[in-house]
Amino acid sequence: MTEKKIRHYLRFKDFSLPDYDYVLERARILKRKFKSYETYHPLHDRTLAMIFEKNSTRTRLSFEAGIFQLGGHAVFLSTRDTQLGRGEPIEDAAQVVSRMVDIIMIRTFGQHIIQRFAENSRVPVINGLTNEYHPCQVLADVFTYYELRGPIAGKTVAWVGDANNMLYTWIEAAQILGFKLRLSTPPGYTLDHSLVSPDSAPFYEEFADPNDACTGTDLVTTDVWTSMGFEAENEVRKKAFADWRVGSDMMARAHPDALFMHCLPAHRGEEVSADVIDGPQSVVWDEAENRLHVQKALMEYLLLGKLNH
Repeated sequence: MTEKKIRHYLRFKDFSLPDYDYVLERARILKRKFKSYETYHPLHDRTLAMIFEKNSTRTRLSFEAGIFQLGGHAVFLSTRDTQLGRGEPIEDAAQVVSRMVDIIMIRTFGQHIIQRFAENSRVPVINGLTNEYHPCQVLADVFTYYELRGPIAGKTVAWVGDANNMLYTWIEAAQILGFKLRLSTPPGYTLDHSLVSPDSAPFYEEFADPNDACTGTDLVTTDVWTSMGFEAENEVRKKAFADWRVGSDMMARAHPDALFMHCLPAHRGEEVSADVIDGPQSVVWDEAENRLHVQKALMEYLLLGKLNH
């Protein structure tokens, strides 16, 4: 009997297009079950360990509620409260934790941390966020588009703002799912091309003017100007990003039925104006809720493979 290969979800590119076709449809089914109060416990008696080095609202709540809704249980671990915070090697921690639970989610700083953890884990590991990538959030965003507008393949997405973990993940998503990404970042805050595969070049285009990036797009998305870990740069960033606020004039350049997304938390009057994030094109609350449903589909898939019910 051959041992089942462990699959991890550390970057968006870890899944293929057929994987995403399945997971997105599975998320739709699980959301329908949730909305109809249908009890569904395929992960009965399974335990999720959630390891947090970075604070969170949506990541913790969506994973904890998600595993519970699937019949499992979550254990919250902060590095402040565990031996990881006292210098235990990542490799040792991975060996120990993965012998006691069925699946692990980590929200941490460098991508190398979660990579080393996964290499020593006996169970699937999910990236809840790193400095470089945020695959669960982009998966929720893609599902939100799929749910409201249909497949994202062949569409055009605009990214306005910082070259952060969200943008690098959107670039990977564009290549795998077959859409075009138009991005605009302020001078001094542009892409680190070492984090971008050369193969993805045909799927994204850089614009100096964010208004040009938004012209004719189907989805406009942004994020805070100052990500976690860069708070000391906040005032400098406010000046540098002043022309990269998504306002109604910028949204008007997109298609009339274009959606606006933001992974939250948002700062109205900074990266987005109130009339946009609270306006009719904004789907940020659907987007936030959908973290729950795509992560349920993700955990189910990593632990059970493809199901037909």
